[in-house]
Amino acid sequence: MGETFVVVGGDAAGMSAASKARREDPDLEIVVFEKGEWVSYAACGMPYYVKGEVESLDDLVQVTPEAFRTERDIDLRTDHEVVGIDPEARTVTVSTDDLLFEQAYDKLLVATGARAIEPPFAGMDLEGVFTVHDMDEAGAIEAYVSEANPETAAIVGGGYVGIEMAEALAGRGLDVKLFEMLPHVLQPFGESVATVVEAHLQEQGVDLHLDTPVEGFGGEGTVTSVDLESESVPVDIVIVGVGVEPNVELAADAGIQIGETGAIATDEFGRTNYETVFAAGDCAEATNVVTGEADHVPLALTANRAGRAIGQTVTGTPTEVGGIAGTAIVKAFDLGAARTGLIDETRARDAGFDPISVEITESTRAHYYPGAEELTVTLVADRESGRVLGGSVVGREGAKRIDTVATALHSGLTVTEVEGLDLAYAPPFSPVWDPILTAARVLAGKFEDPA
Repeated sequence: MGETFVVVGGDAAGMSAASKARREDPDLEIVVFEKGEWVSYAACGMPYYVKGEVESLDDLVQVTPEAFRTERDIDLRTDHEVVGIDPEARTVTVSTDDLLFEQAYDKLLVATGARAIEPPFAGMDLEGVFTVHDMDEAGAIEAYVSEANPETAAIVGGGYVGIEMAEALAGRGLDVKLFEMLPHVLQPFGESVATVVEAHLQEQGVDLHLDTPVEGFGGEGTVTSVDLESESVPVDIVIVGVGVEPNVELAADAGIQIGETGAIATDEFGRTNYETVFAAGDCAEATNVVTGEADHVPLALTANRAGRAIGQTVTGTPTEVGGIAGTAIVKAFDLGAARTGLIDETRARDAGFDPISVEITESTRAHYYPGAEELTVTLVADRESGRVLGGSVVGREGAKRIDTVATALHSGLTVTEVEGLDLAYAPPFSPVWDPILTAARVLAGKFEDPA
């Protein structure tokens, strides 16, 4: 009898692992348990569904459950929740409807993802108050906007979800108010990005409330206000987007080690403290390529890449899941903002570096070519080694230039080495000196002349 590979969770990491394992070993028995009905879906596309730019939730599904079953020969079981793991006996306990049963495994992948944080606000259970992390929630928001015809929306949280949902609801004709308890939106992107984004949000009619903690929501059955310390602001719909937390309870109850970040601790192959148990995706830690320490940055590529690597490892080809730099990009109406690595100098110092940084604003195209826009680039390096530590970009075009900085981080390049990169040039795409190269050149000058 052949081996059995069991996967808990049917989204990015889980289905990537199952699919890769099937391609590597046609005879392996692969069983995937997903507690919901949706699998392999693009959660990042949900705000654009709410906005109306994506016609159907089904359009966000990469591969249908039936295709996994018939075309990839994967035993995918939706509406099956794994409620227990016994790493010693190598079994999982599964619940579906009124049935409880055990499934044996030879190798197990825990890919339970993350969930939206629900702050202890009063009124979280009111009709019209939503979080955004899964397909059902996105569908419920779209239905509420279409059927209840709200006029004023409150976004609580100025991170990725908050910014994207502000654009989505403004695009549906709602007046949008955004509440952020910190001094700036997009805190991980740094102040230089945040101030540009904030000005643009206000230009687009978003009513920004920064440094403004929310205490709860008011209403009788249906939300009618956001309650602050000193006032209540009338609203018709609320989106709470204050972050996510990894789903680790199942793993923790089984004795699987949880790391200092709060996510499941894994080695370079995605293996946990049990030899036959792996973890990947939004529930698992990864190694930060800048600090060399465990980190938790739940993003789609990290999950897909780790799942694919584990699919190879469990079929006999040990493959590292790869490190992360925390590279991220977000669309804020007409702006793009992106970041990677260590931008915050306090965090860089805590990691043992002596950070030095520069901020420049340059054209995205040759100055004489139509359509040029300004791009603000921040670049951070270590004063002692010259190694690039991180960077951010913000502008109406060119935000994907962050990938050059991310590549430098993965390669351990110095500022001087980045300055010497042979990047593409043609007037419609870039000035002769790409903005990233200019930032590196200016930063290199600081090393030569500390004053």
